[in-house]
Order: sequence, then C-alpha cells, then structure tokens
Amino acid sequence: MSRERPRRGTLPPAQEHIEKLEKVAEEGNYYGAQQMYKSISARYASAQRNSEALDILQSGACIQLKHDQITCGAELAVLFVETLVKAKIPYDNETLDRVRKIYKMFPQIPLPQHLPDDDEMQQISEALGAAKIRVEGCSSFLKAAIRWSVEFGAHRNGSPELHVMLAEYIYSESPEVDMARVSYHFVRGNNPKKFASVLVNFMGKCYPGEDDLAIARAILMYLSAGNLRDANCLMDEIKKQVESKQLEFPQSDLIQFIVYLLQT
Repeated sequence: MSRERPRRGTLPPAQEHIEKLEKVAEEGNYYGAQQMYKSISARYASAQRNSEALDILQSGACIQLKHDQITCGAELAVLFVETLVKAKIPYDNETLDRVRKIYKMFPQIPLPQHLPDDDEMQQISEALGAAKIRVEGCSSFLKAAIRWSVEFGAHRNGSPELHVMLAEYIYSESPEVDMARVSYHFVRGNNPKKFASVLVNFMGKCYPGEDDLAIARAILMYLSAGNLRDANCLMDEIKKQVESKQLEFPQSDLIQFIVYLLQT
C-alpha cells in the first residue's frame, strides 16, 4: 500500500523544512533562507504548532550566526523569544538551554589591542563596526529573553543565568566597555566569581583610578540589592585573583570605605 500523502494545506514535520533551509543557507543564499525561516515558522505558529515553530527559528538563528550573518541570526533569535511569549512557554531549564545554545553561536572575536598603522585603519574601523553589530544583536536577543523569563516564571529581575550571559558578552565584545552596564547585569546574575574575573581583567587595562571605582560600584550595587553574601564573595574573589596574578590591589580611600562597609 502506498504511503498516504498529507492533505493539501497540512504542514509536514518541521524537520523537513529545517533540512531544506539548512541547505539553502549552506549554499550562501542567506537572504532567501531568512525570508523562508520567517514565513514558514509563522505558518507553524499560526497552526498552534509552536514547538515546531521554535525548532525552525532556533535552527535558523544558529545557522545564520554560524555563517557570521549576525543581523539575520539576531532577528531569528528575537523571533524565537517572541514565539516563547506568544505561546506562553514557561521558563524552565530546558528552554533556558535552548536560549543558551543560540547565545553560544554569537561570535566572540577579540578586538585588536595595539594602535594600528595607517594601512590598518580601514580594517580596524570595520572590526569595530562589526563588534558593535554583534553586541547590539546579542543584547536585543538576551534582553528579550530576560523579559520573557520575568513574565513566565523566573526571578522577578529575570533569569540570573541570562543576566550573566549578557554581562559577559557586553564585556568581551564591546569596542568601548561600559562597566556600569556590565555590573548591572552581573549583580542580577548568580556568578560573583565570574564577575570578579571580569573586574580583575578590567583592572589590567583601565585608566588609573577606574579600577577602584569599578570595584566600589559593584559592591555598592550588591549591597543596594540586599545581597551582602555576593558582595563579600566578590571582594574575597577579587583579592584572591589579584594575588594569584601578582597584581596590585587598589589602595584608595574609596576602597578603604568599601572594606569598612562590608565589615559593618
């Protein structure tokens, strides 16, 4: 007996589309693949087949990002989160892992640390522009994911894991690091040891006087959130890492005040 064909208008399993669209992207037709990812996932969402719509969008975001199509990948990543919201998908570890898989596909490319020659200026300018696009794309995606996590079951400030991801990416990829913004997300995260590593790294390349300010800001933000435990953990971890790297811990009136504050 021949296999019964799907009725006209019936959507096939999403995996069929995922495989076809991956081939389109692999052939270099990123724009064409992008339009199909959006239109086909929308059809599954309209048919209340939200799980398959999410599969298509996750696959599309990862493939586009794999090929350095940052704008396209970020757009599909945001659509993935918007579908979570529309489908009222609750926040849980399984869905967090799906968000994390997309996040890990955003490229992390070290920026040049030396002053360029005249011949390199164009390349440096292009690298800085690309970094800005990466940060904006990843930030849009993770901010949307944080809002979803607030609405559908995470901590009132949003998923701590998502805040850590965003803080890490902003710090590692931004052409000009905004430590206030980085600190904002780390303080709402759950990894003060990783925050300490970032601060110690920042201490090694910032202007004089910025290191104690960054440490003080971080401690005060923890304290204002009522999180004395992580404030102390952060300070202890910074001291430990500074000692292991044979660096100098800042000694200023501001730091002395912060140390005194932690003891009260």
